[in-house]
Amino acid sequence: MFKRLIVAVILLAVVGGGLVGFNIFRDRMIADFFANMPVEPVTVSTVEAEPVTWQPTITTIGTAYASDGVALSVEAAGIVREILFSSNQTVEEGQVLLRLDDTVQRADLFAAETQLELETTQLRRSTELQSRGVAASATLEQSQAAARAAEAEVERARALLDQRRLTAPFSGTIGLPRVELGEYLQPGTVVATLQDLDRMRVDFSLPEQQLGQVAIGQKIRVRADGIEGEFPGEITGIDPRVDPTSRLVAVRATIEAAGALTPGQFVRIEIELPEEDGIIALPQTAVMTSLYGDYVYAVRQSEDDPDQLVARQVFVELGRRSNGLIEIRGGVAPGDVIVSAGQNRLSNGVPVVIDNSVNPPADNLRAGL
Repeated sequence: MFKRLIVAVILLAVVGGGLVGFNIFRDRMIADFFANMPVEPVTVSTVEAEPVTWQPTITTIGTAYASDGVALSVEAAGIVREILFSSNQTVEEGQVLLRLDDTVQRADLFAAETQLELETTQLRRSTELQSRGVAASATLEQSQAAARAAEAEVERARALLDQRRLTAPFSGTIGLPRVELGEYLQPGTVVATLQDLDRMRVDFSLPEQQLGQVAIGQKIRVRADGIEGEFPGEITGIDPRVDPTSRLVAVRATIEAAGALTPGQFVRIEIELPEEDGIIALPQTAVMTSLYGDYVYAVRQSEDDPDQLVARQVFVELGRRSNGLIEIRGGVAPGDVIVSAGQNRLSNGVPVVIDNSVNPPADNLRAGL
């Protein structure tokens, strides 16, 4: 009985030891297989880091306005008798747009003109009598004063009559009528808006820290959501006072956007600063971010195989951004080949194969600077 127990223990030890030894052998063989298995190269796209001419910009937002744009209103109270325009009509400077009831004013003008004729006739008679020496100088002076007063009264009557008509102060596009025929208007009532859409401007604000970077005549670029392309322009006015509440300064610029923008539209503005040479810039797609900082992958020769290219992680210091490029202030030298696409599958030291057939040419990006 005791011998059988010993034999069973020995057999159990042999079987258990065999299983343990087999597992150790299997794990070692698997580890050796993966350690010696060649790593499949990762296909990436690259760009070469080289100094470029950098066009720094100040980016902000603003509002588009017509260079000439007003809310048209009447000067006098009265009832609307004629509306002589329609929505979105192009009107000329001086064109009559609306007429109030002017019956009383026309009668006053007629009376003033009649009185002027009478005083003019009386002046002519007094002048003739004075020349004959049968009229006193005082009589002539009174006639002259009466004639001038009559002329002034005619001008006053014409001015009051003109106030019964609303005319276009400049050529442009008129908006929606805001009054109706027969409506009684008070002075200052807005009738419609008039905008000259051929000339546009943008108003925006800048922090006081950037005030020293802008000047009259400085070039800008304007973009608007939903409209392709950009509109060039230049700064034409800078408010000489900084708002003490917001610490912002108001800036105005004119732009070339005839008919493309609508007054009141939201726009994005880029102010061009002096160009800088020798700046290293890379596509923003080349830069990766981690908890340890920003980095790129540089393609270099493998130390073990000169014919093999590998990716090396390089931490960089970033600067300004513009048109899809980002300034690299440290970590990358001119001539370095940097991965611009496919780096999501990379790690430090992974073999790579370069294929730039699907990579946007770096020259196209730099052309936007």
